[in-house]
Amino acid sequence: MLILLAFIIVFHITSAALLFISTIDNAWWVGDNFSTDVWRMCTTNTSTCVAITDQFREYQSIQAVQAAMILSTIFCCVAFLVFILQLFRLKQGERFVLTSIIQLLSCLCVMIGASIYTDRHEELHHSHEYRMEVSKGQYGYSFVLAWIAFAFTLISGVMYLVLRKRK
Repeated sequence: MLILLAFIIVFHITSAALLFISTIDNAWWVGDNFSTDVWRMCTTNTSTCVAITDQFREYQSIQAVQAAMILSTIFCCVAFLVFILQLFRLKQGERFVLTSIIQLLSCLCVMIGASIYTDRHEELHHSHEYRMEVSKGQYGYSFVLAWIAFAFTLISGVMYLVLRKRK
């Protein structure tokens, strides 16, 4: 039982780390000499960054992705704290339903954020407000990590739903 508990804790912390990295790091869309995410666009050659503000045509879509990714990270961290509290407060034989619900909300938020970015990426990168041509890029590792975090949060949410407190 202790090994299973350790595995679940490590799995949850890995999910949170993936969410933090994918939300913060600047590699959702990358090219030969630029990288961009939901916060800013940076040129690799000159190391200058431009914040994505409301001057960009698709700023509302970017804000939706920002909000969804931040919410998913917060929900994942709250789910971990609730799990630790429930670990000591639940009676033997009860399930971690509240933790599972919060973790599945995190899963839903990361799915919404990554889906919006996937759907709107052409409009996002054809904006004239960028200093350089960013439409010829490709998805970066932060975008991939967001989808991996979706899978991890879904799996851990289901694991919490199945998990019973034992001695």
